[in-house]
Amino acid sequence: MSNLKNQIAVVTGASSGIGKAIALELAGHGVEICLIGRNLTTLKVVEESARLLSPSIKSYQADLTVDSDIDKLKMHLQQNIGHIDILIHSAGIFSMGMLEHASVEDFDKQYKINVRAPYLLTQTLLPMIKSCHGQIVFINSSAGFRTKACLSQYSATKHALRAIADTLRYEVNDYGIRILSIYPGRTASPMQAIVHEMEGKVYHPEYFIQTDDVANVIISMLAMPRSVEITDVNIRPLRKSE
Repeated sequence: MSNLKNQIAVVTGASSGIGKAIALELAGHGVEICLIGRNLTTLKVVEESARLLSPSIKSYQADLTVDSDIDKLKMHLQQNIGHIDILIHSAGIFSMGMLEHASVEDFDKQYKINVRAPYLLTQTLLPMIKSCHGQIVFINSSAGFRTKACLSQYSATKHALRAIADTLRYEVNDYGIRILSIYPGRTASPMQAIVHEMEGKVYHPEYFIQTDDVANVIISMLAMPRSVEITDVNIRPLRKSE
């Protein structure tokens, strides 16, 4: 297994859920972390926890649906770190509803953060990733493979994200860049609590994948020898409650 210590990682959606768990796990392996999120106060709380594991933690406030925020983020990262070994796309939002009635505005919001934001951020930061033959991780969803009633919008964005990752893998292979897509099922996170509220169900987080479980899988994949590339990982709760 490769040693990740002193590598530099950029993690979006780092203020909660899977993104937070990944950031803390990476910090525990001695990785320098750049936390990205919209709420700087919340990020600073995560930063304090991460500093107990690694001293090199920075927080950057950015709304990834705003192009100028991505431009500013690139400028700050170029000034402060210079290159990126690991880029984790974990930011995302969820909405559900029957196609006949679902709000197009909700669809637009999901497209902007679930599809356009990781596309543009990858495009913007790719030169910094190429310089060190880095790795890019897309946190997708089981909805990226299959869908069901009321998930047309969310599932469409996750299918699109899968296509972006799969295409990118071919395009950057010659640069030695690895692309990993993770497809978690229901995961105990703030987003899952919202999903259950939308579904009118009682939320039992102990029945689902834990965010630390996802983080541990990702760390294992990132640390694989460079003779191999893991492309897609499906993670499901042991208890089948759907």
